Amino acid sequence: MFINKDCIEALSEIKEETVDLIYLDPPFFTQKKQKQKTRDNTKEYSFDDSWSSIDEYRDYIQDRLEVCKKVLKKTGSIFLHCDKAASHHLRIALDNVFGYSNFQSEIIWTYRRWSNAKKGLLNSHQVIFFYSKTKSFKFNQMFQDYSPATNIDQIFQERVRNEHGKSAYKKDGDKPVLIEKKKGVPLSDVWEIPYLNPKAKERVGYPTQKPILLLEKIIELASDEGDVVMDPFCGSGTTMVAAKLLNRKFIGMDVSKDAIELSKQRVDNPIKSESALMKKGRQSYKNQCENITAYLGEINAYPVQRNKGIDGFIKDGEEIKPIPVKVQRDGETLKDAQETLLKACVKNEYDTKVLISDEVSKDKYIKKDNLHIISKGKASQAHISSILF
Repeated sequence: MFINKDCIEALSEIKEETVDLIYLDPPFFTQKKQKQKTRDNTKEYSFDDSWSSIDEYRDYIQDRLEVCKKVLKKTGSIFLHCDKAASHHLRIALDNVFGYSNFQSEIIWTYRRWSNAKKGLLNSHQVIFFYSKTKSFKFNQMFQDYSPATNIDQIFQERVRNEHGKSAYKKDGDKPVLIEKKKGVPLSDVWEIPYLNPKAKERVGYPTQKPILLLEKIIELASDEGDVVMDPFCGSGTTMVAAKLLNRKFIGMDVSKDAIELSKQRVDNPIKSESALMKKGRQSYKNQCENITAYLGEINAYPVQRNKGIDGFIKDGEEIKPIPVKVQRDGETLKDAQETLLKACVKNEYDTKVLISDEVSKDKYIKKDNLHIISKGKASQAHISSILF
């Protein structure tokens, strides 16, 4: 549903406590008119972001937050997008309306941009304040991959507090106690999502357009399929597109008729730009050669970058298991590869290990002392799963 009115008026048409999630990307107090033309220069979208004072701006936002709170369910949350221009004032407005105790997170959306426009540090992040209406808010825990710098062979060791109250590895006698599975690191409050580049197919020429990938993460975090997502300043309609792609209902509001028409067009024909960065991650710590990485990918293994004897750990779906894997190198004998892997596993005494070898016949499979030796020709996710799980 779209409503072509100022949100403070439009929200009066929405029943109280019927919305699950609110995301708003209001004017940022830039003190200028924001405008941008479409790629073919046939149309210009604009809105005025000029104010007589910071007090006028803060009151404008706070008045609209008050009516947002009324339509939000008790299990609902609100995400307010801003930048350095007035973030401190908006945090106060949110505290005034939703209460300091309902502040959940200050999300930093970081991205890389290149500019020589002015003296000083390059602006490369924006802020999204996350508040809930009550303590009983909906939240879907999300996980992200470990940093390439993480000693991943150590994360499977369970930790306890010792007699001094410090973290220590838990042991059963002399043997480390291992955690059976790991999903990754809980999602942090710093999100690296690329800014839409000027040539992105997703770009429509609206001056403050945000990437769908950013809105998808917010919607997945604090709502479920079938929930109602609302954007009181819908602008180019990114929130609505993301909501539709994730099977949520949506309500978009904007005082601009052009913005409403653009939003409707995008919802009817959604175009989403994919991100190689988010799919592949940073390469800075990666030192695995391509052929080793390729084998790890074939068997759905999470690569290890800083371990001489372990190349990766087997994944079962999205969960990383404490099953180390090594790929035999060119010029390395099977005996040497086996010894290198076993030596790397001594400390944690992993119950199961996998060695991918080019010295094993394709029709043979060797299991010795919980070491599975598999031919490179048979190395596949399905084959590994059939053996291990």
